[in-house]
Amino acid sequence: FAQKLSETTGQTFVVDNRAGAGSNIGNDFVAKASPDGYTLLMAIQSLTINVSLYSKLTYDAVKDFAPISTVAVTPNCFAVHPSLPVTTLRDLIALAKARPGEIAYASPGSGTPVHLSMELFRSMAGIKLLHIPYNGAGPATTAVLGGQVPVTIITLGVVTPQLKSGKLLPLAVTSSRRAKMLPDVPTVAETYPGFEVQSWLGLLAPAGTPRAIVDRLHSAMTRTLAAPEVREKFEEQAYEVIGGTPEAFAAWIRTESGKLGKLIKERGIKLD
Repeated sequence: FAQKLSETTGQTFVVDNRAGAGSNIGNDFVAKASPDGYTLLMAIQSLTINVSLYSKLTYDAVKDFAPISTVAVTPNCFAVHPSLPVTTLRDLIALAKARPGEIAYASPGSGTPVHLSMELFRSMAGIKLLHIPYNGAGPATTAVLGGQVPVTIITLGVVTPQLKSGKLLPLAVTSSRRAKMLPDVPTVAETYPGFEVQSWLGLLAPAGTPRAIVDRLHSAMTRTLAAPEVREKFEEQAYEVIGGTPEAFAAWIRTESGKLGKLIKERGIKLD
Protein backbone atom coordinates (compact mmCIF):
# COMPACT_ATOMS: atom_id res chain seq x y z
CA PHE A 1 0.00 0.00 0.00
CA ALA A 2 2.80 2.41 0.93
CA GLN A 3 4.66 1.64 -2.29
CA LYS A 4 1.61 2.40 -4.43
CA LEU A 5 0.83 5.51 -2.39
CA SER A 6 4.36 6.72 -3.12
CA GLU A 7 3.75 6.23 -6.84
CA THR A 8 0.41 8.06 -6.64
CA THR A 9 1.74 11.12 -4.82
CA GLY A 10 5.34 11.28 -6.01
CA GLN A 11 6.37 11.31 -2.33
CA THR A 12 8.23 8.61 -0.43
CA PHE A 13 6.19 6.78 2.21
CA VAL A 14 8.25 4.82 4.73
CA VAL A 15 6.61 2.19 6.96
CA ASP A 16 7.86 2.54 10.53
CA ASN A 17 6.60 -0.38 12.63
CA ARG A 18 6.17 0.85 16.20
CA ALA A 19 4.68 -2.29 17.67
CA GLY A 20 3.89 -3.01 21.30
CA ALA A 21 1.42 -2.39 24.12
CA GLY A 22 -1.58 -3.33 22.02
CA SER A 23 -0.71 -0.69 19.39
CA ASN A 24 -0.48 2.06 22.05
CA ILE A 25 3.18 2.83 21.28
CA GLY A 26 2.46 3.60 17.64
CA ASN A 27 -0.79 5.39 18.41
CA ASP A 28 0.87 7.63 21.01
CA PHE A 29 3.79 8.42 18.68
CA VAL A 30 1.49 9.73 15.96
CA ALA A 31 -0.85 11.52 18.39
CA LYS A 32 2.11 13.60 19.57
CA ALA A 33 3.68 14.12 16.13
CA SER A 34 3.70 17.44 14.28
CA PRO A 35 0.40 17.92 12.38
CA ASP A 36 2.13 18.58 9.07
CA GLY A 37 1.02 15.53 7.10
CA TYR A 38 4.40 13.81 7.25
CA THR A 39 3.62 11.43 10.11
CA LEU A 40 0.55 9.22 9.69
CA LEU A 41 -0.99 6.28 11.52
CA MET A 42 -2.18 3.09 9.88
CA ALA A 43 -4.51 2.22 12.73
CA ILE A 44 -6.10 -1.08 13.63
CA GLN A 45 -9.22 -1.83 15.67
CA SER A 46 -7.26 -1.63 18.93
CA LEU A 47 -7.28 2.15 18.59
CA THR A 48 -10.97 2.21 19.46
CA ILE A 49 -11.06 -0.49 22.15
CA ASN A 50 -7.96 0.47 24.15
CA VAL A 51 -9.84 3.30 25.82
CA SER A 52 -11.84 0.63 27.65
CA LEU A 53 -8.91 -1.75 28.22
CA TYR A 54 -6.37 0.70 29.66
CA SER A 55 -7.12 3.02 32.56
CA LYS A 56 -4.37 5.51 31.70
CA LEU A 57 -3.96 6.21 28.00
CA THR A 58 -1.68 9.00 26.83
CA TYR A 59 -3.88 9.82 23.84
CA ASP A 60 -7.56 10.14 22.93
CA ALA A 61 -8.72 8.05 19.98
CA VAL A 62 -11.27 10.67 18.94
CA LYS A 63 -9.71 14.01 19.91
CA ASP A 64 -6.03 13.40 19.07
CA PHE A 65 -6.37 12.30 15.44
CA ALA A 66 -7.60 13.65 12.12
CA PRO A 67 -9.22 10.75 10.24
CA ILE A 68 -8.32 10.47 6.56
CA SER A 69 -10.04 7.29 5.38
CA THR A 70 -11.01 3.77 6.32
CA VAL A 71 -8.81 1.41 4.31
CA ALA A 72 -10.13 -2.15 4.61
CA VAL A 73 -11.95 -4.63 6.85
CA THR A 74 -11.59 -8.36 7.42
CA PRO A 75 -13.64 -10.85 9.44
CA ASN A 76 -12.41 -13.09 12.20
CA CYS A 77 -12.95 -16.82 11.85
CA PHE A 78 -14.03 -19.49 14.32
CA ALA A 79 -11.93 -22.57 13.55
CA VAL A 80 -11.38 -25.93 15.24
CA HIS A 81 -8.94 -28.80 15.10
CA PRO A 82 -10.47 -31.64 13.02
CA SER A 83 -10.29 -33.97 16.02
CA LEU A 84 -12.98 -31.98 17.86
CA PRO A 85 -16.36 -33.66 17.17
CA VAL A 86 -18.05 -30.60 15.69
CA THR A 87 -18.71 -29.43 12.14
CA THR A 88 -20.94 -26.39 12.73
CA LEU A 89 -21.19 -23.47 15.12
CA ARG A 90 -24.32 -25.01 16.64
CA ASP A 91 -22.34 -28.21 17.28
CA LEU A 92 -19.72 -26.19 19.16
CA ILE A 93 -22.41 -24.46 21.22
CA ALA A 94 -24.02 -27.79 22.11
CA LEU A 95 -20.67 -29.30 23.10
CA ALA A 96 -19.76 -26.27 25.21
CA LYS A 97 -23.11 -26.44 27.02
CA ALA A 98 -22.61 -30.13 27.67
CA ARG A 99 -19.08 -29.52 28.98
CA PRO A 100 -19.16 -25.99 30.49
CA GLY A 101 -15.72 -24.49 30.98
CA GLU A 102 -13.91 -27.57 29.66
CA ILE A 103 -13.51 -26.60 25.99
CA ALA A 104 -10.53 -24.29 25.54
CA TYR A 105 -9.96 -21.70 22.83
CA ALA A 106 -6.75 -19.97 21.77
CA SER A 107 -6.50 -16.26 21.02
CA PRO A 108 -3.59 -13.96 20.05
CA GLY A 109 -3.81 -12.38 23.50
CA SER A 110 -6.12 -10.91 26.13
CA GLY A 111 -7.91 -7.78 24.98
CA THR A 112 -7.21 -8.32 21.30
CA PRO A 113 -10.10 -7.72 18.91
CA VAL A 114 -10.46 -11.45 18.23
CA HIS A 115 -10.55 -12.24 21.95
CA LEU A 116 -13.34 -9.72 22.37
CA SER A 117 -15.16 -11.23 19.39
CA MET A 118 -15.23 -14.57 21.19
CA GLU A 119 -16.31 -12.94 24.46
CA LEU A 120 -19.21 -11.28 22.66
CA PHE A 121 -20.14 -14.60 21.08
CA ARG A 122 -19.96 -16.42 24.43
CA SER A 123 -22.24 -13.79 25.94
CA MET A 124 -24.82 -14.17 23.19
CA ALA A 125 -24.64 -17.97 23.11
CA GLY A 126 -24.66 -18.36 26.88
CA ILE A 127 -21.68 -20.73 26.95
CA LYS A 128 -18.48 -21.04 28.96
CA LEU A 129 -15.16 -21.63 27.22
CA LEU A 130 -11.67 -21.63 28.72
CA HIS A 131 -9.60 -18.78 27.29
CA ILE A 132 -5.93 -19.55 26.52
CA PRO A 133 -4.20 -16.31 25.45
CA TYR A 134 -1.01 -16.55 23.40
CA ASN A 135 1.55 -13.95 22.44
CA GLY A 136 0.33 -13.33 18.91
CA ALA A 137 -1.64 -15.01 16.14
CA GLY A 138 1.23 -17.29 15.10
CA PRO A 139 1.61 -19.11 18.43
CA ALA A 140 -2.17 -19.35 18.85
CA THR A 141 -2.57 -20.91 15.42
CA THR A 142 0.33 -23.31 16.04
CA ALA A 143 -1.28 -24.48 19.28
CA VAL A 144 -4.53 -25.36 17.51
CA LEU A 145 -2.76 -26.97 14.56
CA GLY A 146 -0.87 -29.15 17.04
CA GLY A 147 -4.05 -30.10 18.86
CA GLN A 148 -2.97 -28.58 22.18
CA VAL A 149 -6.05 -26.32 22.09
CA PRO A 150 -9.12 -27.43 20.09
CA VAL A 151 -10.70 -24.07 19.20
CA THR A 152 -9.49 -20.68 18.04
CA ILE A 153 -10.82 -17.41 16.74
CA ILE A 154 -8.37 -15.63 14.48
CA THR A 155 -8.23 -13.05 11.70
CA LEU A 156 -9.33 -14.86 8.56
CA GLY A 157 -6.27 -14.08 6.46
CA VAL A 158 -3.96 -15.62 9.08
CA VAL A 159 -5.49 -19.10 8.84
CA THR A 160 -6.79 -19.25 5.27
CA PRO A 161 -4.04 -21.66 4.07
CA GLN A 162 -4.73 -24.04 6.99
CA LEU A 163 -8.48 -23.86 6.35
CA LYS A 164 -8.11 -24.62 2.65
CA SER A 165 -5.73 -27.51 3.32
CA GLY A 166 -8.10 -29.08 5.84
CA LYS A 167 -5.70 -28.76 8.77
CA LEU A 168 -8.30 -26.61 10.50
CA LEU A 169 -12.08 -26.64 10.09
CA PRO A 170 -13.86 -23.25 9.75
CA LEU A 171 -17.17 -22.94 11.56
CA ALA A 172 -18.17 -19.31 10.99
CA VAL A 173 -16.93 -15.83 10.15
CA THR A 174 -17.76 -12.71 12.16
CA SER A 175 -18.68 -10.36 9.29
CA SER A 176 -22.31 -9.57 8.47
CA ARG A 177 -21.87 -11.19 5.04
CA ARG A 178 -20.09 -14.39 4.07
CA ALA A 179 -16.44 -13.95 3.22
CA LYS A 180 -15.57 -13.92 -0.47
CA MET A 181 -12.64 -16.22 0.24
CA LEU A 182 -14.86 -18.81 2.03
CA PRO A 183 -18.34 -18.49 0.51
CA ASP A 184 -19.52 -21.82 1.92
CA VAL A 185 -18.72 -20.87 5.52
CA PRO A 186 -21.69 -19.26 7.32
CA THR A 187 -21.58 -16.09 9.38
CA VAL A 188 -22.16 -16.03 13.12
CA ALA A 189 -25.08 -13.69 12.31
CA GLU A 190 -26.85 -16.57 10.57
CA THR A 191 -27.14 -18.16 14.01
CA TYR A 192 -27.24 -14.97 16.09
CA PRO A 193 -28.69 -12.10 14.02
CA GLY A 194 -26.95 -8.80 14.56
CA PHE A 195 -23.58 -10.28 15.47
CA GLU A 196 -20.79 -8.48 13.61
CA VAL A 197 -17.21 -7.79 14.66
CA GLN A 198 -14.57 -7.08 12.04
CA SER A 199 -10.93 -6.13 12.22
CA TRP A 200 -10.15 -2.99 10.27
CA LEU A 201 -7.41 -0.71 8.97
CA GLY A 202 -7.61 3.05 8.60
CA LEU A 203 -5.30 5.99 7.99
CA LEU A 204 -5.15 8.98 10.34
CA ALA A 205 -3.04 12.08 10.87
CA PRO A 206 -2.41 13.95 14.13
CA ALA A 207 -5.20 16.28 15.25
CA GLY A 208 -4.73 19.79 13.95
CA THR A 209 -3.51 18.70 10.54
CA PRO A 210 -4.79 21.34 8.08
CA ARG A 211 -7.87 20.27 6.14
CA ALA A 212 -6.09 20.94 2.83
CA ILE A 213 -3.47 18.31 3.73
CA VAL A 214 -6.13 15.84 4.90
CA ASP A 215 -8.01 16.32 1.63
CA ARG A 216 -4.86 15.85 -0.44
CA LEU A 217 -3.99 12.64 1.41
CA HIS A 218 -7.58 11.41 1.11
CA SER A 219 -7.56 12.01 -2.63
CA ALA A 220 -4.28 10.10 -2.98
CA MET A 221 -5.63 7.24 -0.87
CA THR A 222 -8.80 7.00 -2.93
CA ARG A 223 -6.76 6.67 -6.14
CA THR A 224 -4.42 4.17 -4.52
CA LEU A 225 -7.20 1.97 -3.15
CA ALA A 226 -8.82 1.91 -6.61
CA ALA A 227 -5.71 0.34 -8.16
CA PRO A 228 -6.42 -3.32 -9.10
CA GLU A 229 -3.05 -4.52 -7.82
CA VAL A 230 -3.69 -2.95 -4.42
CA ARG A 231 -7.15 -4.47 -4.14
CA GLU A 232 -5.72 -7.84 -5.18
CA LYS A 233 -3.08 -7.71 -2.43
CA PHE A 234 -5.70 -6.90 0.18
CA GLU A 235 -8.01 -9.66 -1.07
CA GLU A 236 -5.16 -12.18 -0.85
CA GLN A 237 -5.15 -11.48 2.88
CA ALA A 238 -8.96 -11.67 3.13
CA TYR A 239 -9.41 -7.89 3.42
CA GLU A 240 -12.20 -6.00 1.69
CA VAL A 241 -11.20 -2.50 0.55
CA ILE A 242 -13.61 0.12 1.92
CA GLY A 243 -12.32 3.67 1.48
CA GLY A 244 -14.65 6.54 2.33
CA THR A 245 -14.59 10.17 3.41
CA PRO A 246 -12.80 11.60 6.48
CA GLU A 247 -16.22 12.33 8.00
CA ALA A 248 -17.38 8.74 7.50
CA PHE A 249 -14.20 7.42 9.10
CA ALA A 250 -14.60 9.82 12.05
CA ALA A 251 -18.14 8.51 12.61
CA TRP A 252 -16.83 4.93 12.31
CA ILE A 253 -14.25 5.59 15.04
CA ARG A 254 -16.87 7.03 17.39
CA THR A 255 -19.16 4.04 16.81
CA GLU A 256 -16.37 1.49 17.19
CA SER A 257 -15.14 3.14 20.38
CA GLY A 258 -18.40 2.32 22.12
CA LYS A 259 -19.18 -0.95 20.37
CA LEU A 260 -17.18 -3.30 22.61
CA GLY A 261 -16.69 -0.94 25.54
CA LYS A 262 -19.78 -2.21 27.35
CA LEU A 263 -18.66 -5.82 26.96
CA ILE A 264 -15.15 -5.01 28.24
CA LYS A 265 -16.60 -3.36 31.35
CA GLU A 266 -19.07 -6.19 31.95
CA ARG A 267 -16.29 -8.79 31.71
CA GLY A 268 -13.89 -6.71 33.79
CA ILE A 269 -11.16 -7.03 31.16
CA LYS A 270 -8.18 -4.79 31.94
CA LEU A 271 -4.65 -4.78 30.60
CA ASP A 272 -3.00 -2.53 33.19
